Amino acid sequence: MRIAVLADIHGNLRALKAVHADLVRRSPDVVVNLGDHVSGPLQAAATADWLMEQRGWIHIRGNHDRQLLDRLPERMGLSDRAADAQLTGRHRDWLAALPPTQMLGSDVLSCHGSPRDDLQYLLEEVDAPRVRLASPEQIAERLGGVKAKLVFCGHTHMPRMVTLPGGTQVINPGSVGLPAYDDTSPVPHFVETGSPHARYAIVEWDGRTLRAEFIALEYDWHAAAGEADAADRPNWAHALATGYALWPR
Repeated sequence: MRIAVLADIHGNLRALKAVHADLVRRSPDVVVNLGDHVSGPLQAAATADWLMEQRGWIHIRGNHDRQLLDRLPERMGLSDRAADAQLTGRHRDWLAALPPTQMLGSDVLSCHGSPRDDLQYLLEEVDAPRVRLASPEQIAERLGGVKAKLVFCGHTHMPRMVTLPGGTQVINPGSVGLPAYDDTSPVPHFVETGSPHARYAIVEWDGRTLRAEFIALEYDWHAAAGEADAADRPNWAHALATGYALWPR
């Protein structure tokens, strides 16, 4: 089975369409989309419309998708508030129907953060002001009692593949739409991939043997950055154009 794994689109329809064009060429058996579909100052409604039209894709809910539903706009962060201003009831109904996790067969689990918490970094540990790879013991603890042989996660936007001592493989495909960001929880920190490309992964899996390909695609990130700049979000504009966070160095 050839699985295309996407995550963290964040309303970047330009990047998503570049990924889709590559998917058409590669013809995976299934597409798994790990959440945080629309949050941000870009094209939230148009991205939701486009995703809702994709038949056969597996979508799960990310923390920002949940936050667009479980709080009032005045309690939202800037990115969620920008998306909320574009969304309609139809978009919210679609987000509300998405599951927080999803099994593909009996041995492949998809989640956004960790299986038990959409805000938890599964593969990373915050070592302020940056993040580092978590230890195998930390990752196993965050997986809890999950018995899946293959786990897909997003949330940190950092492409990674980790093999745990028991043989479980964990893959984060990176972010389709936002290659760097800063956050304040649990302490102020930033995450950077170092390039502005749209990222996703193709995974070939037969239950025993795994082959993973991490893909980085060019698209018009200058237009995306210009849109963020016009929305008075210089941190987004810098991240989209460079793959680096706008952070004191």
